This record gives sequence, C-alpha cells and structure tokens, in this order.
Amino acid sequence: MWCGRWSHHRTGGCAYSAYVFDVTGLPLIGAAALRARSAARVLRTVPTDAKDAALAAMAEALVERADEILAANAADVGAAREAGTSEAILDRLRLDVGRIEGVAAALRQLIALPDPVGDVVRGSRLPNGLELRQVRVPLGVVGIVYEARPNVTVDAAGLCLKSGNAALLRGSASAFGTNTALVAVLTEAGEKAGLPAGFVELLPADRASVGELLNARGHVDVVIPRGGASLIQRVVRESRVPVIETGEGNCHVYVDASADPAIAEAVVLNSKTHRVSVCNSAETLLVHRDYPHLPRLLQALAGSGVALHGDPGTIDAAARSDLGGVVPATDEDWAAEYLSMDMAVRVVDDLPQALDHIERWSTGHTEAIVADSAAAIAAFTAGVDAAAVLVNASTRFTDGGEFGFGAEIGISTQKLHARGPLGLPELTSTTYVVTGRGHIR
Repeated sequence: MWCGRWSHHRTGGCAYSAYVFDVTGLPLIGAAALRARSAARVLRTVPTDAKDAALAAMAEALVERADEILAANAADVGAAREAGTSEAILDRLRLDVGRIEGVAAALRQLIALPDPVGDVVRGSRLPNGLELRQVRVPLGVVGIVYEARPNVTVDAAGLCLKSGNAALLRGSASAFGTNTALVAVLTEAGEKAGLPAGFVELLPADRASVGELLNARGHVDVVIPRGGASLIQRVVRESRVPVIETGEGNCHVYVDASADPAIAEAVVLNSKTHRVSVCNSAETLLVHRDYPHLPRLLQALAGSGVALHGDPGTIDAAARSDLGGVVPATDEDWAAEYLSMDMAVRVVDDLPQALDHIERWSTGHTEAIVADSAAAIAAFTAGVDAAAVLVNASTRFTDGGEFGFGAEIGISTQKLHARGPLGLPELTSTTYVVTGRGHIR
C-alpha cells in the first residue's frame, strides 16, 4: 500500500502546497518510483530536439555495446532452455545482432515521427470570447509489465521518452539479465545526452514488485501489461492504478466463398507461419462451406509444418485430399492462443456464422477476411468487433511499425482512450488551456 500527505511550505513569504510521497509501503519499487516521478516532471518540458538527440545517442549506444548485451542475453537464454522453456518463448527472449540493430533502428524511427506533446487536438473561440484549446500532454510515469521479450524494454523506453513520460519497467525474470544490460546502456547514453536521472527505471523481476506497482497509485499514472492472458488478467483485476489493457491474440482469418484461391493461400500461410510466437499470428481459420479450394489450403498449411485441429467439415475436406493427421477440434482449440505451429480450422455455413464464431472466441485483437465480394467485405468489417480488421491482407500487419507509427508498446484491445497499436499519441493525455482577457464568471 502507498500513502501520501499534503505538506504546506512557505518560501519568500508565499505559501504553497506540495504532495509529499510516502514510499514505506513500497520497499521494492519505492526509490525507483520516486526517481521516475521526479524525472517525469522534467520530461514534460524537454523540447523535441533534446529528446531526439537522446534517442539517437541511445540507438548508437545499443549497437556499440551489442557484445555485452548479447552476453547477458545468452546467459538468460541458456538458463531458460535448461528450465524447459518452450521454443516459442525462447524465440521471444533471444537477441542477436540483427535484432539489436532492429530495436536501435526503431529508436531512430521515433526521431522522424512528430512529437505529440503540445499538439492541439481541437480549439475554438467561445461565444464569450474565451479561447479554448485541448492540448496533448504526457501521461507522467508509465509502468509497463511484460514477459520475455527484451525488445520491449527498448521500445517502451523510447516511446515514453518521445512522448514526455518516464518509464517504470518490470520485465520477466527470464530476461532480467538482458533487461539490466539494456537499461544500463540506455540510462548512460540518455543521461549523457542531458536527460534526467530516472527517465527509465527497471524494477526487480519478482511477483511482489508487480503487486507494489499495481498499488502505486499516486506514484504511477498508468500501467500497461504486455504478455499472456494470466499476466493481463492479474493486472486488470488487482491494479489500483489506471490500466491500458493490451490483449492476447486469438486472431481469425475468414475465407469467404468468393475468395481468390491464390490470395487466400498467401494470406493464411503468412498469417499463421510468418512468426508464430507473436500476438498477431492467426490461430483459427474459418472457411465458407462453398469455398471449393479448402483441400488445397489444408495441404498448403500441412506442407508448411502446421498441425491442424479441425471440425468434422475440415476433417472431411482433408480426407478428400488424402491428408491425414487432422486432430478433432475442441472448445479449447477455438479458445487457444497457440503461439506455435498449430491452427484450428472450422467450416462455416455462411458469413454470419463466421461472425458468431469470432464474437464468441475472439480476444478483440485482429480479424481478417479474404474475399472478392464487396458485400461480404462490407458485412465483415461492419460486423466484427476488433482493434484491427484486415481485408485481403495478413494479420501480421497489425503492428505499430507496419502502420507507420514507429515502435509500439503493444496492441490495445480495450475501447477507452486507446485501441490498436499503442504509439506516441496514445501515450498522452490532454489538458484544456483556456485563455481570456480578464474574463470572470
């Protein structure tokens, strides 16, 4: 638990009030939270060119010090493998020179993006002559809880910096060595470039630190969970700090009867096999019963190494093409975010049945349709409820970088404030600035 008190001070004959934070109830994260809160006050007013210079310095430092980062990562990966961690999670954890260059490039991309702080969302002159402006401002201290993927450490630090926020990061225990090395590099480079101490802080990687973070209302302005269902559910259930919820990705591809077979095969294979360990990978394939090329599509998936879990219609289609090994699908399959080379397949009677299936099982992340029929496309895009809807394109495009937003913290599946890729504007709030000329009410 945290608590605070109002403390009244007097200086130069003028009284003022300041909120004095008591962090005795936050033994693990208290010092880091105070440093972040102090840094956030400074970051609100750091000009864009200073933030961009720091981002450039941080990107350069990551590449220059790649050897020490990779050494720490190799130790983390080795320990995780010995602990029996799955290959999908190991892939999320693993860094190499290319991935380090990739996260450094993501920081450089942020330099080219507009700084949202100070943007006027809307403005007007009121009938009484007052000038009204709604202006973007930083959120403040952003706590981010995430699993396994050390690239999130860099993405989060960069996005928070560009949007004027301090980042309070709690990564997984499996990546703690890597995250410690990354934050050390980012901190040293950022502070040398003139950023305040505490602009990025790494919290201990234990369960208790998450509990403290979720109860740090007043120290932390918002918490963003990025990871599996159990992590997200815990954060949403327990947090006393406002939460921007990112969701797991039980993503569907619906192939309509009108679909071009070549496009359908390309979209389905890319959605499923391009990178299976990420949230925008497709997990379920829904196919209209009048689509004549399902056997060919199943053969293509199986030939790419995908294990199929199908309903009776799928099993029948597989048998017609002499394809065996399709496991009967259960409700667990329809609900699964496999994060592996597995895919659930169902033959549906029509588009409304596809929408009903998605409504029941979707996590609201990304849904895709492959169709030539304009009517089917219009009905699908209007009827499906998701953060992103793809038409004749792979689910793998649901990504801040692919959308042109630069790096992202995650994909928000909620409906308040931010939905879809969490980029720079989504990491701001707004303030109303009202300007008068002696106006009184």
